[in-house]
Parts: sequence; C-alpha cells; structure tokens
Amino acid sequence: MALELEEQMNIAENGGYAKETLMVCDSSLDHKGGIPLRSSTGTRKAAFFIIAIEFSERLTFFAIASNLITYLTKVMHQDLTTAAKTVNCWAGVTTVMPLLGGFIADSYTGRFVMILLSSIIYLMGLGILTMSQFIPALKPCGDSKGSCVNPTKHHELVFFIGIYLLSIGTGGHKPSLESFGADQFDDNQLEERKGKMSFFNWWSAALCCGLVLGVTVLVYVEDNSGWGIANLILTVAMFIAIIIFYLGKPLFRYQMPQGSPLTPILQVFVAAMRKRKVPYPSSQDSFYEPENPQRGLLCHTDKLKFLDKACVVENDEITEGNKPSPWKLTTVTKVEETKLIVNIVPIWLASVLYGVLVAQGSTFFVKQSSTMDRKIGSSFVIPPASIQAFFALGMLFSVIIYDRIITPILRRKAGNERGIPILKRVGIGMFLSILCMIVAALVEKQRLLTAEKEKSKVLSMSAFWLAPQYLLLGIGDAFALVGLQEFFYDQVPDSMRSIGIALYLSVIGVGSFFTSFLIIVVNHFTKQTGKPWIGKDLTSSRLDKFYWLLAAIFGLNFCIFVLVAKRYSYKQKM
Repeated sequence: MALELEEQMNIAENGGYAKETLMVCDSSLDHKGGIPLRSSTGTRKAAFFIIAIEFSERLTFFAIASNLITYLTKVMHQDLTTAAKTVNCWAGVTTVMPLLGGFIADSYTGRFVMILLSSIIYLMGLGILTMSQFIPALKPCGDSKGSCVNPTKHHELVFFIGIYLLSIGTGGHKPSLESFGADQFDDNQLEERKGKMSFFNWWSAALCCGLVLGVTVLVYVEDNSGWGIANLILTVAMFIAIIIFYLGKPLFRYQMPQGSPLTPILQVFVAAMRKRKVPYPSSQDSFYEPENPQRGLLCHTDKLKFLDKACVVENDEITEGNKPSPWKLTTVTKVEETKLIVNIVPIWLASVLYGVLVAQGSTFFVKQSSTMDRKIGSSFVIPPASIQAFFALGMLFSVIIYDRIITPILRRKAGNERGIPILKRVGIGMFLSILCMIVAALVEKQRLLTAEKEKSKVLSMSAFWLAPQYLLLGIGDAFALVGLQEFFYDQVPDSMRSIGIALYLSVIGVGSFFTSFLIIVVNHFTKQTGKPWIGKDLTSSRLDKFYWLLAAIFGLNFCIFVLVAKRYSYKQKM
C-alpha cells in the first residue's frame, strides 16, 4: 500500500511522463477498477498464474484426447473408422466452441469471469467422467464384473455428457485464457511488447509440458491402473489450478467488455451501403475520426476503398453538440477494424487444412503405435498414446530455440522485433507438414510390409519408427500453430481478441471435421476399386495411400497460403 501511495505521489509531481512510465494507459483496469500500476500488475508475474491453469487444462485435455481412440476401440468396442470419426467430431466441437465462448467473453462477461465459469464447467465434466468409473451402475459393464462385449447405455450417456462438458468448458477457457494472458502486457511499452511476443512461445512450452505429462504418466495410469484413478488425479489437479488462478486476481490487468464487437462491423457495412453513391474524397481530411485517448487509433489504408465511404463526412452531418449516428457515419478506426476482419478471412481459409494434420497425431498415428513393439528394455511396455511425447518434445525444443536463439539473432540483423514475420513463420510450419506426411506414408508402408510377413497383432517393428513424423509434427506446430495464435490475437481489433484466439482454435476444429468428411469421401471412392483405404482395422487399411493424398493436398494448400500471405497487409497503429 505504501509503495502504491509513493508511486501515486511521483505521478503528481512529475506529470505526464511519470504517468506514462508508472501507470498502464492502455484502457486496462486493476482488480479494484482503477488504472493499474505498471510495477505491481501484469507482465510475467501475472502470466505465471494464467500459465499454471493452462498447464492443468492441457494436462487434462491431452491425457483424455490422446488415449480416447484407445478407449473407444477397447472399452466401447467401436471399429477404427467409427472411433476415428467420433474422436474427430469431439475434437472439432471442442475447438469450434471457443468461437461462442470468445464472443460472450468479449461482449458481456469479460475474460476473467469467463475463465472462472468455464473452469467450473470443466471441473463438472471431469467429476462426471470420474463417477462413470467408480459408481457401479455407471461403469462400462454396469454391476457385472470382468469385461463385456458392449458397454451399458448408462455408461455411454454419462461418458459422452462428461467429455462434451469438457468441450463446453474449453469453449470458454481457451480463447479467454490465452488472450487474458496477452492482456497482461502493454503494447505501448517496448519491453512489455517484447514480453508479449515471448509469452506466446512460453505459453506453448507450458502446453507441451502438460502434453508430455499427459501422454506419458497419465496415459500409463489409464492403461494400467484404470481410467477412474487417472480421472480422479485430473479432477484434483484442475481444482488446485483454479484456486491458484484465483489467487493471482490482485496482479491481473482487466479489459472490460464493450458490448458486441460485431455491431461496429455491421455499422460500417450499413453506412458504406448508404453512401455508395457518394464520390470518393480526394483528401483524407473528409474522413471522420474524433480524438479518443482511451482507444487505440488505426492508420488509414488504401485497400477495400468501398468501405471508406462509411467515414466520409457529408454536409451538415456533424452538428455541434450532436453525435452522428454510427449507422450513418463511422470513424476511420472502425472502418479499418472492419478491413482487418475482411483481410484475415483468406488467411483463415488457407490455414484450415493444417488442422487436418493436427488430427492425425491423436487418431491414426496412435492406432499405428498400438500394433507395433512398444517395449523399452526387456519388459516395460509404454502405452500406445505415449509415443505422442515426441510431438511435445519436438515442439518444446523448437519453441525454446526459436525464442532464445533465433529471434534475438534476427532482431539484431534484420531490426524486426518479431524476428520472422508472423505469416512467414506459419508458412515454414505448413511446409514441414508436407514432409511429415511423406515420412508418415513411408513408415506406414514399411509397417504394412512387416504385418504381411508376420501375421500377428503386435509386430516386431518398433513404435519408435513413428518418432520422426511426430517430431516433424511438433516442430511444424511450433512454427505454424504458435504463429497462427499470435497472428489472430494481434491482427484482429482490440475488442475482439478472445474471438481472435477462437478463430485460431477453429482452424484445428474445422480441420478435425474436414478429416471426418475426408475419411467418408475417400472410403466411398476407394470401395469402388475394391479395398477401402480406411477399413475396420489397420490390417485391412491402406493408410500409406491416405497419407500420400494428404501430402499432395498440403502441398497445394501451401502454394495457396503463400499467395494469400504475400497480399496481406499487417495492422498499422498510429
């Protein structure tokens, strides 16, 4: 308290410069509703509490998602095609729900409240999944002991309610938490701006640590001690993480919701349509932009000029004491924010197919591992899903090397704060996705040849043959996914940053849905030639051909992405 009082006195004595230095003047507030002190709020000390709950959530998500296809095939007794579509559908819903959660957070609840509400829903889902393994009537085989051919209807109902509650919780959790973490850094201050760029890298590092622990220790517990014990551990961990997050409340900086962020965009289109016959002005002096010290202003750009007419001032449109209707006249900044949304649509469309690659890591790659030799030493056998640890390690080391070595070198040589421009970073990841599918196709061909010779359920071929494709997948994600999350956070209007993170997550979600659609289409056409590429099990499938098809699709998509990225103009603030 004494420190805060001393800083307030310094502000009064030294004037505006001190205020700029000691206070955060980016429209954020502290937990009491006042202007935050720079020294006692935000930055890495606040980000720690946010990353802690992200670690717990990702630990839970990957422990369940990475082994879900195994649970569906071994406990629920679904065939490979049905199980893959079930996983992709659940993953799709889980990563598309953030669009709704992000909209509600930005418009009404604010990010902090949305994080707490969604965390409680997440905890409810975990509690239901835990009960489905311990309460006799809800167990897979009901009251009967031993194994059963088909699970009970009660277990199916409770199980799917539990995992879809996780989807709803993720819908509010993911877009709000990541954007809330980035909100702890002030873009107007150089060191904090650099800290925000590092934040996205360290955020992904925490995600990878949760993934490694989830697909190794927790998956091992699921396979050897039971899903009930694993779910109980995850429930307790999530409960503790929520408490830790709430303890950080005094350190956080808060952005208040400003109503629906879609309304200003609609106003721009309506005003532009009303003034479509107005001549385009020869000077920018005719554009409307009142001073607003609490709102960051954007520079005018020459793209999408038809929208500029929404901010053209006509005769007698502005009178003293009367504020113009936003449906007839909008500001330059609102027009430019609308242009931002229009401009990122092609980038989003060109990125969606990358979500197809992400879906492979938790479905077909895991099933391949289940048919291969997973021994370490003479007797220890790792669970099939644990091979995904190579993905996390590839991503983790890439993020650390990029943040600590590559970025500082490029900052010194190129003078660019980011090191590599965001979309170039994404493009590198997309190129690596092509290599990942080529390697996956070659490994699967070798696995099929081994299976044809040995005719056994578990082959002598080591599961560590899958390590190169998982490493490429992880390195690719360190460039593409981290780049996309930074792009969609940074390039959307400030009032839509939770929606921006949701747009990044929807890339993965739509990619998961597209994977299910692609499986149906591929099977439809390959059945006509005799043997479907994706059968009831891996022995009757030709995943190698499916992977070659994906490599070709990713190659074409990479070319499209490069063309779109070259035409993109980054956001420019005044």
